[in-house]
Amino acid sequence: MVAVPVNIMTKPLNNTRRARRPGSVGIVRRHYAHFETPLELHSGQTLERFTLAYETYGRLNADRSNAILICHALSGDAHVAGYHTDNPEEKPGWWDDAVGPGKMFDTDRFFVICSNVIGGCQGSTGPSSLAPDGKPYGLRFPFITVQDMVAAQRHLLDALGIQKLFAVGGGSMGGMQALQWAIDYPERVGSVLFIASTPRSSAQNIAFNEIGRQAIYADPNWNGGDYYGGARPEKGLAVARMVGHVTYMSEGSLEQKFGRRRQNGSKPAYNFSTDFAVESYLQYQGEKFVQRFDANSYLYITKALDYYDAADGYGSLEAALSRTACPFLVVSISSDWLYTREQAVELVDALKNLKRVVDYRHIEASFGHDSFLVEVETMTHIVGGFLDELWDDLNQDIS
Repeated sequence: MVAVPVNIMTKPLNNTRRARRPGSVGIVRRHYAHFETPLELHSGQTLERFTLAYETYGRLNADRSNAILICHALSGDAHVAGYHTDNPEEKPGWWDDAVGPGKMFDTDRFFVICSNVIGGCQGSTGPSSLAPDGKPYGLRFPFITVQDMVAAQRHLLDALGIQKLFAVGGGSMGGMQALQWAIDYPERVGSVLFIASTPRSSAQNIAFNEIGRQAIYADPNWNGGDYYGGARPEKGLAVARMVGHVTYMSEGSLEQKFGRRRQNGSKPAYNFSTDFAVESYLQYQGEKFVQRFDANSYLYITKALDYYDAADGYGSLEAALSRTACPFLVVSISSDWLYTREQAVELVDALKNLKRVVDYRHIEASFGHDSFLVEVETMTHIVGGFLDELWDDLNQDIS
């Protein structure tokens, strides 16, 4: 294992960007932690060595008690906030509105960490990475699970010298990771933020993921996963992204944003060109996605989602949750039909049966699954308030 930096302080933005993005953490740098220690995987396979890409925001305090781990969703990465360059055209991290001074994850108070999951394609070891023989893994990469993502993150925390997280949380797949942290390493978790997620993937969840995978398989450039160095399966991956993106929105938000508005004029074209605005939008989402994501990583991570069941190996959800020892914040969204209120309540009921401390909030929001990213003010009130209360209680106990 190589040494990794801690106590990272981010540089301030230039004046132009500061005015455009008030409260931003500024320009940040991606770090890489390399591990020679084998990672024993849930499948029984082994990853002999691995790398995790990560970013940090704020400063780790003297007793290392203020660390929060944010876990990303399927299409996310370690760049949760700030910018990598001074380019005014660069977009900020994927949850920039949530991380920074005075924000939901207040970097004046907390040391925030986010790492790209194992199996990813944004700096962490995944199928596009070079195997020991010097060639990309492709489909030789071992199968990974949410449990493996968490195990790899545990190695990172060890390297950073952080024995216990003040909180671990995330939305969607990030919520699964947060829950798994509390089950697998209860002594290292101070609280869980389980947002727009599920304790187990449903048949519907698996079905949509399979459609996306089949689109990639059908692309002739996929070539059984061996496309590195040649044409990439961009068309298949774009279709997979389009399908996935629809599940992140709601019927109401699509209707409000696009309705039946046409791209060019008010009359139908009566051909197979892009006639409706929503068609153009989805095509744009697919084209943008293939510029930053690897098709094989999409296959591996969606399979990890499909396999996820917090009860796996314990017989029941309650048996798995009996290992937990921290407060939970569980958030569901009214228009989220990907990970539903019923799935969140299943977790809440199991925690209550075990007499665990759980704060459940159901948000009325119209943007679908992605509401946890869009409803900034509401999420800041709920999540930021939960963290502030726990932090104040912790420091009162210490004093």
